[in-house]
Amino acid sequence: MQYRKLGKTGESISAIGLGCMGMSFAYGNGQEFNNNEQESLATIELALDLGINFLDTADMYGEGANEKLLSKILATKRDKIFLATKFGFRYNDDRSRFIDGSPQYIKQACEASLKRLGVDVIDLYYAHRLSDTVPVEETVGAMAELVKEGKVRYLGLSEANANSLKKAYTVHPIAALQTEYSIFTRDVEGDILHTTRDLGISLVAYSPLGRGMSTGTLTDPNQLSEGDFRRTLPRFQGQNFEQNLETVNALNAFATEKGITTAQLSLAWLLSQGDDILPIPGTKRRKYLAENAAAADVVLTSQDLASIDNILKSYQVAGSRYAAEGMQWVNR
Repeated sequence: MQYRKLGKTGESISAIGLGCMGMSFAYGNGQEFNNNEQESLATIELALDLGINFLDTADMYGEGANEKLLSKILATKRDKIFLATKFGFRYNDDRSRFIDGSPQYIKQACEASLKRLGVDVIDLYYAHRLSDTVPVEETVGAMAELVKEGKVRYLGLSEANANSLKKAYTVHPIAALQTEYSIFTRDVEGDILHTTRDLGISLVAYSPLGRGMSTGTLTDPNQLSEGDFRRTLPRFQGQNFEQNLETVNALNAFATEKGITTAQLSLAWLLSQGDDILPIPGTKRRKYLAENAAAADVVLTSQDLASIDNILKSYQVAGSRYAAEGMQWVNR
C-alpha cells in the first residue's frame, strides 16, 4: 500500500481508504446488512492486512449501527486504524432529516459516537454537512473544544464550499475536506480544490467510483436491490443511466487494454490528480476490497491521462448526483 500525508498533520494515511457506509446503510435493507455482517467484518480485517489504515464511518449510517460494527474490530486493532466519523444529520418525528451544527448537539453526538465505537478518541471528526442556521465558525468552535478535551484529534468538514472552508480555518485548522469526487463528479476541481491546496487541507474523495457506476459491473439499475437508495438518484434512472453507461463502456475498453479493471482505472485516475487526494471507496466484500487496494499500484502515464481526458470530454454526465433534498446540502 502507498501512503499519503493528511493535510498538515503529519499523519500517514493509506492512499486508498475504506468507506464503511455500505456495510450498514444505503445499499440494501436491515436484513441484508445483518446477513452480510460476517463478510463485512472479514472485509475490514482484509483491509488492515493489505495496509489500509483509514476507515470512514458516520453516526447516521444505520443510525449508529455502522459505528457499532466497527467497534468489533477496534476492540483489538485500534492501533492499526486511523478512524474517521461524522455528526450532523438528525431526524424529525416524521423521519425527515435536518442538519444540526449547534455546539450543544456536537458534544452530545461525539459522546454517543465514542461510546458506540468503544474508543477514547476519534482521529478525524467531520461535520457531515453544514447547517444553514448555525454559522460554520460556531460549529467548528465547538468541534475545537473536543480537541482540547482530548476526545478528537483532528477536524474535518464534509461538502463545504470554499468560503466555508476559509471561515472554518480562521477558528481551527481543518485537516480534511470530504466531498464527492470521481470521474463522474468533478465540480470540486474549481474554487474548492484551489482553497484546500492553499490551506494545506487534504481532500477525502467519497464515492470515488461513482457509487458503483464506474466499476463497469452495473449494467442495469434493476440489478439494485429494492432497499438500495441509488434507485432514487437521477444518474441511475432511465435515459440518464443509459447515457452514463456509454462513458463507462468507453472507460472499460481502455482499462481492458491496460490489463486492469475499470474500478482500478477510475481510482488510479483520481490518485493521479494530486498527492492530497485520498479516495475512500466503499465495499462490503473482500473481492472488491482487494481489487480497489491494488489500484494504488497502478501507474498511469501522461499519455494514459490524456486518453482518459479525451474519453471524458466525449461524453456528458447525465443527472445530478443526488435528488433535490440531497443537493440542497452539498457545497455549503
